[in-house]
Amino acid sequence: MYEGAIQSLIDELGRLPGIGPKSAQRIAFHLLAADPDDVERLATALTTVKATVKFCEVCFNVSSETRCRICRDPRRDPAVICVVEESKDVPAIERTREFRGTYHVLGGAISPIDGIGPGELRIRELVQRLADDSVKEVIIATDPNLEGEATASYLSRMLLPLGVRVARLASGLPVGGDLEYADEVTLGRAFEGRRYLDATS
Repeated sequence: MYEGAIQSLIDELGRLPGIGPKSAQRIAFHLLAADPDDVERLATALTTVKATVKFCEVCFNVSSETRCRICRDPRRDPAVICVVEESKDVPAIERTREFRGTYHVLGGAISPIDGIGPGELRIRELVQRLADDSVKEVIIATDPNLEGEATASYLSRMLLPLGVRVARLASGLPVGGDLEYADEVTLGRAFEGRRYLDATS
């Protein structure tokens, strides 16, 4: 245990996802030894991102404007929506260059053990996007793990009665993996081989 500001910094860094006590300590001492200008740039980047980055009013992807770059792009097909868990999944799919529709970011996945149910996700907003019948297909691209599968199953049960075509990403993605770590070829094949769901799925 250290005292004062250095321990406070270690404690705060340790609250970040994927940063354990040892990593937090290593980062804190790196910052302590770093050039003041480098630390100032980091501090400025942190405060700027909190002050300027918001969520797109349509798809809830991160954006510096009211609508994100993808939702503003007239070349995108608004009749097809790809549903993902987090904003970090959007660039992973974009790198495949296989998808030309729009997105909907749920903000997580159903996880009862973490206290996350359907009400904590942006599912209601997704259903609202389907209200005018302009959307013809919804591709569910949640992570291929227990939480992602539970979310996909819940979404398919909700969306199929609305008369929209519902698909789930197919083989190519490893079970238990995260979309953000999938390579472009694997993710591209998963899009090409997506399967369509029916009411018995």
